[in-house]
Amino acid sequence: MAVLTIAAAVAAMTLRNLVHCALALTVAFAGLAAAYLQLDAQFVGFAQIFVYIGAVAILLVFAILLTRGGEVPGQSVFSSSWVWGGLAALAVFATLAWAIQNSFASQREPAETVQASVKQIGDALMTQYVLPLEVIGLLLTAAMIGAVIIAMKEEGKE
Repeated sequence: MAVLTIAAAVAAMTLRNLVHCALALTVAFAGLAAAYLQLDAQFVGFAQIFVYIGAVAILLVFAILLTRGGEVPGQSVFSSSWVWGGLAALAVFATLAWAIQNSFASQREPAETVQASVKQIGDALMTQYVLPLEVIGLLLTAAMIGAVIIAMKEEGKE
């Protein structure tokens, strides 16, 4: 599953067709959701499925298709200085790995695990945190309407 997730993420970065990139990103999201479900994090796994696969990935595909961004670019995807970019990424990775390895947080005793069921999280979202949940829903709806309006204005100009 990890190999499939990483392969899909690499494909999302390297494919030239934007629709294929979005579909590969969807497969990477599904791999992450499966990993969460295997780790007994049901809420996070199903949130990954509903939010990222069910909303974000589909919104990406619709945005690409509405703006006619599915054409293959004529120029190369890679820059002429890709070696320097790879070396910079490797240096950042090495620095972060060293910092995590030598941090005080990695040397402390792990805290007790809190067992929160999906029912408890759902009850909290529908009682204590219902207002922030509704505000986020309205914000996402406004963003989607704005994306459609922007796509319609660009289509009318041509």
